[in-house]
Amino acid sequence: MVTQLLIGDTFEVLESKGVWQLIRITFDGYEGWIDNKQYLPLKPVDYKSIMQLPLFVSLDLIYKCTDNEGETLLIPFGSTLPFFNGSAFSIGSKSYSFAGKSFQVDAKTNNSRLIETALTLLNVPYLWGGRSPLGIDCSAFVQLVYKVNGINLPRDANQQSALGEIIDFVNEVQPGDLAFFDNNEGQIIHVGILLAPDLIIHASGQVRKDSFDHNGIFNPALGCYSHKLRLIKRFIF
Repeated sequence: MVTQLLIGDTFEVLESKGVWQLIRITFDGYEGWIDNKQYLPLKPVDYKSIMQLPLFVSLDLIYKCTDNEGETLLIPFGSTLPFFNGSAFSIGSKSYSFAGKSFQVDAKTNNSRLIETALTLLNVPYLWGGRSPLGIDCSAFVQLVYKVNGINLPRDANQQSALGEIIDFVNEVQPGDLAFFDNNEGQIIHVGILLAPDLIIHASGQVRKDSFDHNGIFNPALGCYSHKLRLIKRFIF
């Protein structure tokens, strides 16, 4: 598994092989294969409308709703609610009642709201390729937190590190800045959200808070640095 689709994510089908479809996700351009039982096709007019309408997302860790045929659907945190009217959303011919917590995303956010979002996912278990409260990896954690706050980031840590404004010194850190970490070959392999100049929240085993300094992340359970700092980037100004 390279990534996951959440409810309301849109994509383009690039290739078909039996029951499998090669897709490209609209949100971040990521490509992968999906079983054709796991999505609903959209008419071009509906796809175009979704791209133009305001973006609403679900803020409950998991919300259970029902469609117009009485079938249940589990909505994970950060899912998009297409054509949301305050009490229901729709995908294709299906309409789903929704009375959970939602938020209309715009391009304006602040550091405190971003940190509040990140802490919502504290203790979520780690899952390679995961993008939900049932399991998430380090770069998806960052991507999802920023998405809910109106900032679109690429899927992988090395892609994310190419964006933003570099911060030269740890004592200049603001909450919400991203710290990137590399391996012995110099490849960026990990990312987390700084809560303070000496504290980071990141997905490693689970979404957790650890001590942070100019060397990297210190894991008290291991008694050593678990990740070596490469650079710090800022995305909120």
